[in-house]
Amino acid sequence: MELPKRYEPKESEKKWADFWDKEDIFTFKEEELNENKEIYSIDTPPPTVSGKMHIGHASSYSQGDMIVRYHRMTGKTIFYPFGTDDNGLPTEKLVEKTKKVKSTRMERSEFVELCENTIKEIKPEFTSDWIKLGISANYKNSYSTIDKHSMKTSQKSFIELFKKGRIYEQESPMSWCPKCQTAIAQAEFENVDMTSHFSDIAFKHKDQDLIIATTRPEMIPACVALFAHPEDERYKNLKGKFATVPLFNYEVPILFDEAVAMDKGTGLMMVCTFGDKEDVEKWHKYKLPLKTVFTKDGKLNSEAGKYEGLQIKEARKEILNDLKNENLLLKQKDIVHAVNVHERCGTEVEILKTKQWFIKVLDKKQELIEAADKIKWRPEFMKKRYVHWVENLQWDWCISRQRHFGIPFPVWRSKKTGEIILAEETQLPVDPIKNEPKTLPSDHNSSDIIPETDVMDTWATSSLTPQIALNWAENSENFKKIYPETIRLQAHDIIRTWAFYTITKGIFHHNEIPWKQIMISGFVLDPKGNKMSKSKGNTISPQEVRENYSSDAIRYWAAGTKLGEDIPYQEKDVQTGKKTINKIFNASKFAIMNLENHTPKEINKTELEIMDKWLLSKLQKTIKLATQGFEEYEYSRAKHETDKFFWQKFCDNYLEFIKHRTYGEDQEQTAEHRTQNPSKLAAQTTLYNALLTQIKLFAPIMPFITEEIYQMYFKEYEKTTSIHITNWPKYNSELIDEESEIIGDLAVEINSEVRKYKSENKLSLKEELEKITIECTKEQQEQIQKIEKDLKKVGNIQKIEYKEEKELKINF
Repeated sequence: MELPKRYEPKESEKKWADFWDKEDIFTFKEEELNENKEIYSIDTPPPTVSGKMHIGHASSYSQGDMIVRYHRMTGKTIFYPFGTDDNGLPTEKLVEKTKKVKSTRMERSEFVELCENTIKEIKPEFTSDWIKLGISANYKNSYSTIDKHSMKTSQKSFIELFKKGRIYEQESPMSWCPKCQTAIAQAEFENVDMTSHFSDIAFKHKDQDLIIATTRPEMIPACVALFAHPEDERYKNLKGKFATVPLFNYEVPILFDEAVAMDKGTGLMMVCTFGDKEDVEKWHKYKLPLKTVFTKDGKLNSEAGKYEGLQIKEARKEILNDLKNENLLLKQKDIVHAVNVHERCGTEVEILKTKQWFIKVLDKKQELIEAADKIKWRPEFMKKRYVHWVENLQWDWCISRQRHFGIPFPVWRSKKTGEIILAEETQLPVDPIKNEPKTLPSDHNSSDIIPETDVMDTWATSSLTPQIALNWAENSENFKKIYPETIRLQAHDIIRTWAFYTITKGIFHHNEIPWKQIMISGFVLDPKGNKMSKSKGNTISPQEVRENYSSDAIRYWAAGTKLGEDIPYQEKDVQTGKKTINKIFNASKFAIMNLENHTPKEINKTELEIMDKWLLSKLQKTIKLATQGFEEYEYSRAKHETDKFFWQKFCDNYLEFIKHRTYGEDQEQTAEHRTQNPSKLAAQTTLYNALLTQIKLFAPIMPFITEEIYQMYFKEYEKTTSIHITNWPKYNSELIDEESEIIGDLAVEINSEVRKYKSENKLSLKEELEKITIECTKEQQEQIQKIEKDLKKVGNIQKIEYKEEKELKINF
């Protein structure tokens, strides 16, 4: 057999990715549901197609895929769909940037068509990064969160929850992004530390200064009241009084509420409409007037007088200057404080009173917390993040967005009565701008209805990935057989969004958790342990890493950290992966060359020599530990144990010990005699089984090199199309041999001392030694004598003598 001189990962990885696709190795087939096999179903995270794979994707998806590949090899039916998140704001931003357009300056239908065409253009190249990384999902039945099927699923969800009374429309204070000009949900906030000023500003009650401290002086024209604590002696005399608002010279009431912190600032609180959640609560509670000073695009309006038309930060600067000139700015100090920004664009979040659609969640917080107890969280500590998020929810889930590109609400309104008209499920998917309801209310015609123009938030659809993948909208048998799914794969940054929203939809629609387990990965940090960001210039391109090292090397690196832990990107770890790949290839080449003319057979322990038994016994323990690792989702432990066995037991020692048996000592004999040599046959049987087992153990982590070795030799004998659908190695207790392990360990220790001696004395490892003396116990001497021939051959030693001592020592 002619073997390649070296392993070429670029060629090999493409070859095997194409092979898996052609042979449908990872394609889910409907008939598998009827094979009475356990189903392992995965709720796969659909990456946002508006970007490209980043190093965090590469790590997180690889870690999840290792677990999936393991379960596939245990014989389970794998349901592992691949989807892309093409919905909403990220796609709009991408299209606006790449096509140099603005959605607000285009007809909605024209912009939506441009978005759909752009997705079709970029999706194949985007998806190819996941294929090249070896993510073993079913790409032939993928979904998009904006396609007709997802639209139907999302609209069905809306209609069902509306009918259950869980959806309502309301004009109320809502978080708003001035840059994106849309409402956003609490889960889309990101806390960012910003530098600012804490300014002491004087309101007036007659001649008395009433000092409030604020970071938002631009909100002064929106002030509707001042508040103090009812027990605050400084302000008790002001009950029922009014204060004059600086610069704007109108009066607001001075009110009292026990929620006001007496020790915060001056103890006086300015309530505006709206600076924060506390403003909203007091506005509701005390039925205060509404003074909106911000426009939807982040400018001040006519309520702000001469500041009308200024951007928020410009107005802040101008108002502070005028306060200073009027001697109303009494003191300032620099601060750093946490500010809510929109995670999509980094713009500071405002609160505007707008009409939005909501899903009620606040009344079900306890039920949603209890749902977490029914799910196995991997790692367990991630559950606390979910629970903490739900406990601290302050808003119902806003699901409407003021955008062009998204899934339409299946809703019209009556001009006459204002009543909501729902689409019928039989007409889904539907676009109310283009279509009419199947049934109009009595006394209505087409001109009497108004279509809803808002679209759904992308999470309103992404929260339905199990229902989308399992065809819930079509009442599919798959949904009934598979839901709840086995596991959700995701990173920890979207626990508050994707995990929470999917659990919510599962409970609200089916009174059932969406999956039995959730596997949560950590972040990838830069080499110094800092969070990566484009603005810092510390991002790592997985495409470049793959080009320089290989996909298997990336996956090897990703397997090096525990699940849920943040992982610094260290190039040396990827280099170690590349080194391991080359070692697997070269060790396999050596083994395959020495397996020439060998016919694989079952292991018969009585035919084996001590070093064979030593290796196979150690291998059984490695199988057990690696299997436990994968079963417990500790892929890093599985990798560590397999790595350790491969390098320390197999390559460094066993291959060296058997060289004389597989060829060396029999060079003078005929080929026929060498083939029939029992010692050689035992070594070959051990070699075949040990190498095949090891590439199976490595397969979930490094799928390409292991497929290369399998196809290069083992497929001819094993007959299975791909290593990734062969059987996972099983622990065989009959091959455990503690006595052989003790003797083999002695052999390894002695040979290590011989190597060390030769190295320290600058001798070739092939240099012959005339004699060594082994100091040891009598029992150890008897053990060593059983493998004396192997020691002489591997160390090129003419004679071994023994001296009885309590401690093992080698003298040269």
